[in-house]
Amino acid sequence: MDDQDLVERCLKKNRAAQSLLYERYSSKMLGICYRYTKSMADAEDILQEGFIKVFRNLEQFKGSGELGAWIRRIMVNTAINFLKQKERYQVDLSFVDKGLHPVTTEENPEIRLNTRELAELIRQLPVGYQTIFNLHAVEGYSHVEIGRILGINEGTSRSQYSRARSLLISWIQKNELENNTGIYVRK
Repeated sequence: MDDQDLVERCLKKNRAAQSLLYERYSSKMLGICYRYTKSMADAEDILQEGFIKVFRNLEQFKGSGELGAWIRRIMVNTAINFLKQKERYQVDLSFVDKGLHPVTTEENPEIRLNTRELAELIRQLPVGYQTIFNLHAVEGYSHVEIGRILGINEGTSRSQYSRARSLLISWIQKNELENNTGIYVRK
């Protein structure tokens, strides 16, 4: 069954179709939700809330794009709203001017990691860095859009992204030097 047929059946409250839609997209969407959190339990909460929104708003899907992309956008927005509401995830941008994470000056090193290693490093970033890095590098939002979503200015988004990227590069380089784990960084 293609996505358009699936959507039409879901709109008719067909439970089997709703279950199929969930099964088809839930594992990929859970990975997206997990990218924005520090625990799998929180990611599962976001996934559940996100699918509630998907089913409530399914009539808004017009079929002009991919269903998976439409669901992904809902999951990202749900994750951002979750972060804004949860005290332990409050995006703290006050460290911007404190020099806690100096920006490195290396010019575009080539980095090769496996996806899991990189995802775990991103999850170790401070919440503000992690959120902005995911929105820009992974989801493809512009800094203007990120500023609107998070209620910050474009320059702050750019700065946080740059600092997140630099911090990731320094962690990768440090890991390579200390452990020689097969992570390769070339300048």
